[in-house]
Amino acid sequence: MAGIPPAAAAATGLLGGYAVARWSKKRPLGGVALVAAGAVAAREWRERAGNVTAAALGGAYVAAFAGSHPLAKKIGAWPSVFAVAGGMAVVSWAVVDRRG
Repeated sequence: MAGIPPAAAAATGLLGGYAVARWSKKRPLGGVALVAAGAVAAREWRERAGNVTAAALGGAYVAAFAGSHPLAKKIGAWPSVFAVAGGMAVVSWAVVDRRG
């Protein structure tokens, strides 16, 4: 059975983490969603492309999360989250997912 597409897991983690934090009004709960989906993506990255690639994509995931905050001040919260989630999905797809 094929695993979860890592691009989808990463994008879902960024979108879901923000949504959970915003609607529950509990930022730590959003962090749990962010980390859980990130762990799923990292596992898939490691299984499909190895430790070095998984570490690089994990760093990109953290950078996307961190970068969404200053970007949100310029374009708004939801547009920022959609932008970084989409960017992370594209990077994951280009580096790992499209390999099959």
